[in-house]
Amino acid sequence: MRTDHPTPPGGAAPGPLDTRALDRAVERLADRLRRLPESRLRQGAAGEGLRLARRLAGLTRRIEGVGPDPAELPAIGVFAVGDQLAVTGHDLSAALGALGDVPEAREAMAEALGLLRACEGL
Repeated sequence: MRTDHPTPPGGAAPGPLDTRALDRAVERLADRLRRLPESRLRQGAAGEGLRLARRLAGLTRRIEGVGPDPAELPAIGVFAVGDQLAVTGHDLSAALGALGDVPEAREAMAEALGLLRACEGL
């Protein structure tokens, strides 16, 4: 995990970032994907969910400063994509919380929330 984030004036470490909105949005979309019939999943919803999970995983790697992952998040089946989204979304939430309430974390959370909002129609 990155440890080079700026320390605010006065030397105090930043407080935790409130990631509850991200957690709720991730769970809402993951649950929606889990409830979709197979036909909707195969018509593109599973692909969209997997692309989103991959983007969230990439965002987590970026904020943790570990660079690109040589192994892309695998497609393990249309019925697993809701769980993949939940895992990657909650990994991101944990990484953001650990980073603290700093501009980089707030920007990453805003980006993630925007990605999730763009997929609300799944």
